[in-house]
Amino acid sequence: MRLLRLSHPLGALSIIVSAVLAHFLLNEKLRKMGIMGCLLCIVGSTVIVLHAPKERSIDSVEEIWELATQPAFLLYTASVIAAALVLILYCAPRYGQTNIMIYIGICSIIGSLTVMSIKAVGIAIELTLEGANQAKYFQTWVFAMVAVTCIIIQLNYLNMALDTFNTAVVSPIYYALFTLFTIFASAIMFKDYSGQSASSIASELCGLITVLSGTTILHSTREPDQPSITGPDLYTPLSPKVSWHLPINGDFWKQKDEDGQSPNLITIVRRDDML
Repeated sequence: MRLLRLSHPLGALSIIVSAVLAHFLLNEKLRKMGIMGCLLCIVGSTVIVLHAPKERSIDSVEEIWELATQPAFLLYTASVIAAALVLILYCAPRYGQTNIMIYIGICSIIGSLTVMSIKAVGIAIELTLEGANQAKYFQTWVFAMVAVTCIIIQLNYLNMALDTFNTAVVSPIYYALFTLFTIFASAIMFKDYSGQSASSIASELCGLITVLSGTTILHSTREPDQPSITGPDLYTPLSPKVSWHLPINGDFWKQKDEDGQSPNLITIVRRDDML
C-alpha cells in the first residue's frame, strides 16, 4: 500500500495550494507568519514520513479484521465515536460558528477511522486482483460501509468548516490533526512502532511538534471576522433633527428641519441685546 504512504506529503502539498488559491482568489490574506506556519507544517510532515515505520505484510481481510477487533483498537474506536457524538450533538450547535476546532475536530477523529477502513478495502482490492477473491468475506463489506459512512461525515463537516472560517487556516489545522489521529490509530491497530528504534520515534515526535507549531502560528495569524451589524438596535445613528424657538423682534421664530436647512447643520441666531 505504497499510495497510503504517500498521502502525507501530498497532504502537505494541498496546504500550499489551498493557502495560495485562497490568498489570490478568495482575498483571504496570508501574512508572512502564515507562510512560515505552512512551511513548518510541510517540514514536520516530511520528517514524519521519512522516519515512518515499514508496513507489515497483510495476506487477507480476515487478518485485518483480527487487528481491528483487538481490545486496544476497539477502545480507541469507542472513544472516537463518543467524542464525535459529543462534538456533533452538543458542541457543534453551540460553538461551531465561533470555534474553528469543533468542525475540524470532527473531521480529524472520524478521518482516522476512514484511513483504517480505506486501507482494509484497498488491501482487499489488491488481493482480489492477485487472484484471491476477498468479496466473499463479510468483513470486506463491513469495512466498505464504515469507509463510506466516515467519508460522508468527514466531507460534510469539512465543508462546514471551509464555509465558516478562513480556508488558509482550516487546511493546515485539519491536516495537522488528521495526521496526528491517523498516526495514533495506525500505531494502535497495526503496532507499527513496536520494532522502531528510539531515534526514529524521537524524530517522528519532533516532526509532529513542528507540524503543531506551524498550526499554532497559522491560527494566531488568522484575520478576525468582521462582525455583521443587523437589526435597528446595533449602532443605529440618531436622527439629528433639531427644533427650537428664538426671540426675534419680540416674536418667536421656530426652526425645523423642514425649513430647508440641512439636518446635519445647526444655525445659531444671536441678538446683540441678548449679550
